Amino acid sequence: MKAKLNLLAVTVALMTSIGFAQADCDISSGSVSLLSDDFTAMHTVANRAQECASDTVDVSKNQTAEHKNIQVPALSANPSTYTVALVPNNSLPPLLNDDLVRPLDDLIVRFGQKLQDNQLVRIDGQVKAIAFLVNTQHLWFRKDLLDKAGLQPPTTYEEILTAAKALREQGIMEYPLALNLKPGWDLGTEFLNMYAGFGGELFKPDSAESSIEGNAAIETLNMLKALSEYMNPDFATFNTNEVARLWAAGEVAIYNGWNSRTSAVLDPEGTSLPIVAANSVFAAAPTVNGGEMPASYLWWVGFTIAKNTSEEDAEASFIAMMHAISPELLEEHAEEAVWLIDGYQPTPAAAGAFETVKAGAESFPMLPYLGLLHTALSDNLSEFLQGKESAEQALADATQAYTTTAKEGGFLK
Repeated sequence: MKAKLNLLAVTVALMTSIGFAQADCDISSGSVSLLSDDFTAMHTVANRAQECASDTVDVSKNQTAEHKNIQVPALSANPSTYTVALVPNNSLPPLLNDDLVRPLDDLIVRFGQKLQDNQLVRIDGQVKAIAFLVNTQHLWFRKDLLDKAGLQPPTTYEEILTAAKALREQGIMEYPLALNLKPGWDLGTEFLNMYAGFGGELFKPDSAESSIEGNAAIETLNMLKALSEYMNPDFATFNTNEVARLWAAGEVAIYNGWNSRTSAVLDPEGTSLPIVAANSVFAAAPTVNGGEMPASYLWWVGFTIAKNTSEEDAEASFIAMMHAISPELLEEHAEEAVWLIDGYQPTPAAAGAFETVKAGAESFPMLPYLGLLHTALSDNLSEFLQGKESAEQALADATQAYTTTAKEGGFLK
């Protein structure tokens, strides 16, 4: 299995605008049910899909941060619980591994002729997903607080530590830093981002055998631990939603956060304090250890259609999604994401994502066994960050957990 979506090329193409035309929301009958993550851009897409509801077409949605845990059992049912899954890079492989998504080629021929080729995620020659936005984690900082401390915006994690020390010692903020370090998906993602910055290899060449016990992995954990010394003591309970709340309340000065959350920060009528909204600046993800590549991956988000759904519902779902991601979305929601939609122009909320792309961040790998490694890291690194075990032991535990599940999945003998 090999994904053929070049995310960097897609994003660069955005800067010069790519073509994509509106599909009419014209569905005679059927049922459309969406499963997705729970952030602003996902709500916008799902709400637009719901505009296709009628007396003969039912459209429902379930938007939850637990979507990754729900999707496989939900799409394994026959008929599937959901007809459409909105997925980022790493959520597609588990569905592919169990053959749960439908090839979209025939629907594209009938209803999606104006989709651009670089939106089509091909797996072994068949289109299995359609990307509609780009996401990444990048630097957020409070300009007013750095100015008060006489600091320039940091560009490396080493400079972030220096800035955090200065902010604390000058009495400006006791806990100026934040990362999404809650055990689970967030913690695993933060490790993988930092590990990429250290130049670490995930797997041994041409193998599914893990390669996360070397010096780069140990340095990665040590950097995360050093950063945590300047975070709220409850840092191990903070996921993306919780850090966003802290940022809005003015309790964080520097953060490597998701681009998909930036529009809410800048919204003058949003939840952020006015001083936060006025002084939040977004820049490229930091580098680390003298490296040139940002310590962050690029992600796409797209939609798939469940294999265990009727032809009528699959057709209704595809047409509804064509309506949902049509160019009219940009009229009121351009600032919510880096959209892969014709006519999109970058907004201030997208600045950090574009700077991260320009700095050379790589796409998150779509390997069928990477999700297993991600989960193993998510479940086994927290004790190190809390000082309960060594970095070497945490990485050995993660490797053992991964190896067990990779063997169970047939990826390792």
